[in-house]
Amino acid sequence: MTVSPRNLVLAACVAATLATQAATAGELFGPGVISTGLQETSAALTPDGNTVYFMRSDFAEADDTILVSHRAAGRWSTPQVAAFSGQWHDSEPTLSPDGQRLYFVSNRPPHPDGAPVTATMNGRSFPGTNLWYVARQPNGGWGAPLHVDGALNDGAMIYNPSVAANGDIYFSAHREDSGKAYQIYVARDHGHATPERLALGDLANNRMDPAVDPLGRFLLYAGNEGDALGSADIYIVFRQPDGGWGKPEHLGGDVNSRTLENAPSLGPVFGELYVASARRDDVHFPKPRDDAAALQRRLQSPLNGSRNLWRFDISPLLRAHGITPAANAATAHPASAKKPA
Repeated sequence: MTVSPRNLVLAACVAATLATQAATAGELFGPGVISTGLQETSAALTPDGNTVYFMRSDFAEADDTILVSHRAAGRWSTPQVAAFSGQWHDSEPTLSPDGQRLYFVSNRPPHPDGAPVTATMNGRSFPGTNLWYVARQPNGGWGAPLHVDGALNDGAMIYNPSVAANGDIYFSAHREDSGKAYQIYVARDHGHATPERLALGDLANNRMDPAVDPLGRFLLYAGNEGDALGSADIYIVFRQPDGGWGKPEHLGGDVNSRTLENAPSLGPVFGELYVASARRDDVHFPKPRDDAAALQRRLQSPLNGSRNLWRFDISPLLRAHGITPAANAATAHPASAKKPA
């Protein structure tokens, strides 16, 4: 039987749609150790997958700190405050694909003896953020935090950096051309070039927390394009042949829930996706009667409505779009290197 080119195209479209819908069920990441009854977001794993940096905070997110945990014999160690964190409002760590730089945002003073960064929006002042990084030292540790002196730090509301293999830095921010919501930008030349806003659609829609493929072939982010199940969901956009971005696609399967999902990040394994989610255990009434100890345990458990880290596998979706594992994503030049934002 001869299959027409039109039918082949239709079959490919159907396969991509099914892959979008059939995301692998997620698993809670490090339950009780990394994911707890507090707020945990922004997982950043080293290339070997044996060290994770992440943010932990109170429910109000007034006190953010970057922690680190190491895996040995299949178990994650008790998280410790990262050597460069613990004094300022530090959050949203991300590693460069080669693991040689760790970027994060902070309200710490950009210059010695200066004032902390403060942001104002809708008449309210709060700790602002600038982009910083620490560089890997010969002894394996991190150097002193360095401020990224570029136009992306002109403002005080930059969030969730993500780094491509060629040093392009993607981030979300509220800038003069953002409209009323937050939008996603790219600053080339390791963040020193003037930021360019990504053309992803209506500026009335909020878009946050980009996670870029090291080769620039796709980008994930948190937002609401009109079909979110909760206040924010995870979307994916694919690079087009002309260098632009396609239409945002809502991730299916179990990635999104009727609660908040945000802060997506890519792990070192192909298709490995980490997401912060506020999903919780369902409570049905009448429930088994609690005593004080049982109530305390349940209310302090990871699935108490706090944000936790979840791991998903989106490799079927990526393969359906023709994306395969890169031989060496840490050193290859991304597809976005000389193409428009």
